[in-house]
Amino acid sequence: MTEIGISILSSDLLNLEKEIKSIEKSKADYIHIDIMDGHFVPNLTFGPDIVAQVKRMTKIPLDVHLMIDNPARYIETFASVGADILTVHYEACNQLDEVLSLIRRHGCKPGLAIKPTTSVESIKKYLDKVSLVLQMTVEPGFGGQAFIEATLENLQTLDLHRTHHHLSYMIEVDGGINKVTGKKCVNAGADVLAVGSYYINALNREKIIQELKN
Repeated sequence: MTEIGISILSSDLLNLEKEIKSIEKSKADYIHIDIMDGHFVPNLTFGPDIVAQVKRMTKIPLDVHLMIDNPARYIETFASVGADILTVHYEACNQLDEVLSLIRRHGCKPGLAIKPTTSVESIKKYLDKVSLVLQMTVEPGFGGQAFIEATLENLQTLDLHRTHHHLSYMIEVDGGINKVTGKKCVNAGADVLAVGSYYINALNREKIIQELKN
Protein backbone atom coordinates (compact mmCIF):
# COMPACT_ATOMS: atom_id res chain seq x y z
CA MET A 1 0.00 0.00 0.00
CA THR A 2 1.20 3.51 -0.80
CA GLU A 3 2.49 5.51 2.16
CA ILE A 4 1.51 9.11 2.75
CA GLY A 5 3.51 11.98 4.19
CA ILE A 6 1.69 15.17 5.09
CA SER A 7 3.55 18.41 4.48
CA ILE A 8 2.84 21.03 7.12
CA LEU A 9 3.99 23.84 4.83
CA SER A 10 0.39 24.94 4.14
CA SER A 11 -1.01 24.10 7.57
CA ASP A 12 -2.39 26.49 10.17
CA LEU A 13 0.78 27.16 12.15
CA LEU A 14 -1.10 29.13 14.81
CA ASN A 15 -2.87 25.86 15.61
CA LEU A 16 0.00 23.48 14.95
CA GLU A 17 -0.89 20.98 17.67
CA LYS A 18 -4.44 20.74 16.34
CA GLU A 19 -3.06 20.15 12.85
CA ILE A 20 -0.72 17.39 14.07
CA LYS A 21 -3.57 15.64 15.89
CA SER A 22 -5.64 15.82 12.71
CA ILE A 23 -2.77 14.24 10.76
CA GLU A 24 -2.55 11.47 13.37
CA LYS A 25 -6.30 10.84 13.17
CA SER A 26 -6.05 10.61 9.39
CA LYS A 27 -3.48 7.80 9.78
CA ALA A 28 -0.71 9.41 7.75
CA ASP A 29 2.62 7.55 7.70
CA TYR A 30 4.97 10.55 7.91
CA ILE A 31 4.97 14.23 8.70
CA HIS A 32 6.93 16.02 5.98
CA ILE A 33 8.73 19.17 7.15
CA ASP A 34 10.24 21.45 4.49
CA ILE A 35 13.26 23.43 5.69
CA MET A 36 14.05 26.35 3.35
CA ASP A 37 16.85 28.87 3.77
CA GLY A 38 16.06 31.63 1.25
CA HIS A 39 19.26 30.76 -0.68
CA PHE A 40 18.91 27.31 -2.19
CA VAL A 41 15.23 28.13 -2.76
CA PRO A 42 13.59 31.59 -2.74
CA ASN A 43 11.61 31.06 0.44
CA LEU A 44 12.12 30.86 4.19
CA THR A 45 10.22 28.35 6.29
CA PHE A 46 11.01 26.36 9.41
CA GLY A 47 14.02 25.81 11.62
CA PRO A 48 14.97 23.14 14.17
CA ASP A 49 12.67 24.59 16.83
CA ILE A 50 9.58 23.66 14.80
CA VAL A 51 10.92 20.14 14.24
CA ALA A 52 11.48 19.79 17.99
CA GLN A 53 7.94 20.98 18.75
CA VAL A 54 6.38 18.59 16.26
CA LYS A 55 8.46 15.72 17.67
CA ARG A 56 7.07 16.40 21.14
CA MET A 57 3.51 16.24 19.81
CA THR A 58 3.54 12.97 17.88
CA LYS A 59 5.10 9.57 17.36
CA ILE A 60 4.61 9.75 13.57
CA PRO A 61 8.07 9.63 11.90
CA LEU A 62 9.38 13.02 10.80
CA ASP A 63 10.52 13.25 7.19
CA VAL A 64 12.69 16.39 7.21
CA HIS A 65 13.49 17.79 3.77
CA LEU A 66 16.48 20.16 3.80
CA MET A 67 16.13 22.61 0.92
CA ILE A 68 19.22 24.47 2.04
CA ASP A 69 22.75 25.23 0.90
CA ASN A 70 25.60 23.31 2.56
CA PRO A 71 23.29 21.02 4.57
CA ALA A 72 26.22 19.30 6.31
CA ARG A 73 26.31 22.24 8.76
CA TYR A 74 22.87 21.33 10.09
CA ILE A 75 22.72 17.53 10.03
CA GLU A 76 23.61 17.15 13.70
CA THR A 77 21.15 19.88 14.71
CA PHE A 78 18.14 18.41 12.92
CA ALA A 79 19.02 14.88 13.99
CA SER A 80 19.20 15.99 17.61
CA VAL A 81 15.70 17.55 17.57
CA GLY A 82 13.98 14.45 16.23
CA ALA A 83 14.28 13.98 12.48
CA ASP A 84 13.80 10.34 11.48
CA ILE A 85 14.57 10.82 7.79
CA LEU A 86 16.93 13.61 6.70
CA THR A 87 16.80 14.38 3.00
CA VAL A 88 19.35 16.62 1.30
CA HIS A 89 19.46 17.88 -2.26
CA TYR A 90 21.95 16.54 -4.76
CA GLU A 91 22.19 20.06 -6.18
CA ALA A 92 23.18 21.54 -2.79
CA CYS A 93 26.02 19.17 -1.83
CA ASN A 94 29.66 19.28 -2.87
CA GLN A 95 30.68 16.14 -0.96
CA LEU A 96 27.52 14.09 -1.03
CA ASP A 97 29.11 10.81 0.10
CA GLU A 98 30.26 12.47 3.31
CA VAL A 99 26.90 14.13 3.92
CA LEU A 100 25.00 10.85 3.54
CA SER A 101 27.43 9.12 5.91
CA LEU A 102 27.03 11.95 8.41
CA ILE A 103 23.26 11.51 8.37
CA ARG A 104 23.61 7.80 9.16
CA ARG A 105 26.13 8.46 11.93
CA HIS A 106 23.62 10.72 13.62
CA GLY A 107 20.98 8.00 13.61
CA CYS A 108 18.74 9.16 10.75
CA LYS A 109 17.80 7.52 7.49
CA PRO A 110 19.51 9.36 4.62
CA GLY A 111 17.38 10.70 1.79
CA LEU A 112 18.47 12.25 -1.48
CA ALA A 113 16.28 14.77 -3.32
CA ILE A 114 16.47 15.98 -6.91
CA LYS A 115 14.79 18.87 -8.69
CA PRO A 116 12.48 18.19 -11.66
CA THR A 117 15.17 18.92 -14.24
CA THR A 118 17.94 16.84 -12.60
CA SER A 119 18.56 13.49 -14.28
CA VAL A 120 18.58 10.21 -12.41
CA GLU A 121 21.86 9.42 -14.16
CA SER A 122 23.58 12.10 -12.08
CA ILE A 123 22.71 10.38 -8.79
CA LYS A 124 22.99 6.68 -9.67
CA LYS A 125 26.35 6.25 -7.93
CA TYR A 126 24.77 7.32 -4.62
CA LEU A 127 21.64 5.18 -4.74
CA ASP A 128 23.17 2.27 -2.79
CA LYS A 129 23.81 4.68 0.10
CA VAL A 130 20.31 6.09 0.62
CA SER A 131 17.08 4.94 2.25
CA LEU A 132 14.91 7.28 0.22
CA VAL A 133 14.99 9.18 -3.07
CA LEU A 134 12.76 12.24 -3.24
CA GLN A 135 11.75 13.32 -6.73
CA MET A 136 10.48 16.89 -6.67
CA THR A 137 7.49 17.09 -8.97
CA VAL A 138 7.44 20.90 -8.82
CA GLU A 139 10.25 23.43 -8.58
CA PRO A 140 11.13 23.50 -4.85
CA GLY A 141 10.33 26.58 -2.82
CA PHE A 142 6.59 27.09 -2.58
CA GLY A 143 3.48 24.98 -1.99
CA GLY A 144 0.44 24.86 -4.24
CA GLN A 145 2.28 24.51 -7.57
CA ALA A 146 1.12 22.46 -10.55
CA PHE A 147 2.52 18.95 -11.00
CA ILE A 148 5.25 18.56 -13.67
CA GLU A 149 4.35 15.54 -15.81
CA ALA A 150 7.89 15.13 -17.18
CA THR A 151 9.08 13.93 -13.75
CA LEU A 152 7.24 10.63 -14.23
CA GLU A 153 10.07 9.44 -16.47
CA ASN A 154 12.53 9.88 -13.61
CA LEU A 155 10.28 7.81 -11.35
CA GLN A 156 10.24 4.97 -13.85
CA THR A 157 14.03 5.12 -14.14
CA LEU A 158 14.47 5.08 -10.36
CA ASP A 159 12.13 2.10 -10.06
CA LEU A 160 13.93 0.14 -12.78
CA HIS A 161 17.34 0.91 -11.29
CA ARG A 162 16.16 -0.26 -7.86
CA THR A 163 14.90 -3.54 -9.29
CA HIS A 164 17.92 -4.25 -11.48
CA HIS A 165 20.43 -3.56 -8.71
CA HIS A 166 18.42 -5.18 -5.88
CA LEU A 167 18.28 -1.95 -3.87
CA SER A 168 15.68 -1.08 -1.25
CA TYR A 169 15.38 2.71 -1.25
CA MET A 170 11.89 4.17 -1.14
CA ILE A 171 10.81 6.53 -3.90
CA GLU A 172 8.96 9.63 -2.70
CA VAL A 173 7.33 12.44 -4.66
CA ASP A 174 6.59 15.96 -3.50
CA GLY A 175 4.69 18.73 -5.26
CA GLY A 176 1.25 19.05 -6.81
CA ILE A 177 0.12 15.67 -5.51
CA ASN A 178 -3.58 14.87 -5.57
CA LYS A 179 -5.71 11.80 -6.38
CA VAL A 180 -4.98 12.02 -10.12
CA THR A 181 -1.27 12.88 -10.04
CA GLY A 182 -0.70 10.57 -7.09
CA LYS A 183 -2.00 7.59 -9.07
CA LYS A 184 0.31 8.47 -11.97
CA CYS A 185 3.28 8.59 -9.60
CA VAL A 186 2.45 5.27 -7.95
CA ASN A 187 2.04 3.65 -11.36
CA ALA A 188 5.48 4.99 -12.29
CA GLY A 189 7.10 3.51 -9.17
CA ALA A 190 6.55 5.90 -6.24
CA ASP A 191 6.11 4.42 -2.75
CA VAL A 192 5.50 7.60 -0.73
CA LEU A 193 3.34 10.59 -1.65
CA ALA A 194 4.11 13.86 0.14
CA VAL A 195 0.85 15.78 0.13
CA GLY A 196 0.35 19.40 1.12
CA SER A 197 -2.49 21.74 0.22
CA TYR A 198 -4.63 18.95 -1.30
CA TYR A 199 -4.84 17.39 2.17
CA ILE A 200 -4.75 20.55 4.29
CA ASN A 201 -7.67 22.14 2.38
CA ALA A 202 -9.81 18.99 2.26
CA LEU A 203 -13.15 18.88 4.07
CA ASN A 204 -12.65 15.18 4.86
CA ARG A 205 -8.96 14.59 5.48
CA GLU A 206 -9.30 10.94 6.47
CA LYS A 207 -11.05 10.18 3.17
CA ILE A 208 -8.25 11.89 1.24
CA ILE A 209 -5.63 9.73 2.95
CA GLN A 210 -7.53 6.50 2.24
CA GLU A 211 -8.07 7.44 -1.40
CA LEU A 212 -4.38 8.16 -1.85
CA LYS A 213 -3.25 5.00 -0.05
CA ASN A 214 -5.46 2.87 -2.26
